[in-house]
Amino acid sequence: MIDNSIFNDKKVAFYTLGCKLNFTETSYIGRNLIENGFRKATSGEKADVCIINTCSVTEIADRKSRQAINKVVKANPDAFIIVTGCYAQLKPEEIAKLENVDLVLGTNEKFNIVEHLANIEKTKTNIFHTDTKDITEFFPSVSQDDRTRYFLKVQDGCDYFCTYCTIPYARGKNRNASIADTVKLAQKVANEGAKEIVIAGINTGAFGKSTNETFLQLIQALEKVEGVERFRISSIEPNLLTDEIIYFVAQSKKFAPHFHIPLQSGSNDVLRLMKRRYNRELFVEKIEKIRQLMTNAFIGVDVIVGTRGETEAYFEDARQFIEGLDISQLHVFTYSERENTQALKIEYVVSPQEKKRRSEILHAISEEKTKKFYENQIGKTAHILWESKKNGISMSGFTENYVRVTAPYDKTLINKLQKVILGGFSDNKDIVSLTTVSKRKNI
Repeated sequence: MIDNSIFNDKKVAFYTLGCKLNFTETSYIGRNLIENGFRKATSGEKADVCIINTCSVTEIADRKSRQAINKVVKANPDAFIIVTGCYAQLKPEEIAKLENVDLVLGTNEKFNIVEHLANIEKTKTNIFHTDTKDITEFFPSVSQDDRTRYFLKVQDGCDYFCTYCTIPYARGKNRNASIADTVKLAQKVANEGAKEIVIAGINTGAFGKSTNETFLQLIQALEKVEGVERFRISSIEPNLLTDEIIYFVAQSKKFAPHFHIPLQSGSNDVLRLMKRRYNRELFVEKIEKIRQLMTNAFIGVDVIVGTRGETEAYFEDARQFIEGLDISQLHVFTYSERENTQALKIEYVVSPQEKKRRSEILHAISEEKTKKFYENQIGKTAHILWESKKNGISMSGFTENYVRVTAPYDKTLINKLQKVILGGFSDNKDIVSLTTVSKRKNI
């Protein structure tokens, strides 16, 4: 039994890098600490405990994590510094060598921060790093991005071991809570006022393996949660995006026509080098099925450039394929070599200059596709969930198919759905923002 009186009025500050899953987990940790006597440090206030939740998806992410740690230490010289997250899981010894880091916690250990702090308070002995190898438990969590949108962690880990990726080492094997427990958490945040929930995971579509359930069964159950206006699927692998899931979203009253599908390469040869579990022909089938049932759907696609083995011919093959896809946006990532990955055994290496050139080419393709998608939305009727902005001058929101819309601030519309007709681009010509026109109606 923890004597949480030792934490009364202790101030804690949080710093989170990386994916939305990290933010949901930081939120979980924060609620746990506050329930045990901590309070969140206010802006400008020195914290007693600082928690940095790190990312390690690329070498740049590692560097940003180190920079964040050093910045936090400098700003809070007397604080107890805890580093956790994927970087901590993969390189605990490296972090423990950084000046003034007191505790390094791995993927599962971060959910027991209260126990660690209680032991340290009792013994007055700092733990410089702990065992970060055992990743077996699942901790459901949820974070509030703003007053309208919540991110619900439904799954963690990955069993795929793609040649370029360290996520299975950082996050462990695929695992999840039961549908019943997941729905219960979704209903809880709905009762708190959540209007939109984004379903998040490391390999979201693999939900159910550890509970003998399926992702389709999960979204069918979430559809029945009362109070939520919308659900979005954050990302789903093409081989796990079944026709049944697409059909369900197409007829759903709550699931948004918005898909985020990792492609990673438009070359079948590179996909084989990556050990991805699909080919580009399957990817095309999924896009065509979505367009057949939801012509107005937003489709975002992840692509990696410059992986080992991606010759000029392979890249050109991929570029032509991607250019022909009927999608809305590309998320372009530059390949970064990671320790202990099988990709390091592939001999052909793309130079940094060539990686940059290829990235610029795909970014240009993405801009054209996004502009075309948004131009096609002008004059159409849509439903916007309005979000508040701190300046009180303007507000923004997203349509069901992920069109970002701005308008003058109206307090009465915040956290409400509004039916509008989409106008043209905003004055700053930002292609990811459309203005609204008349015929507004609350629903």
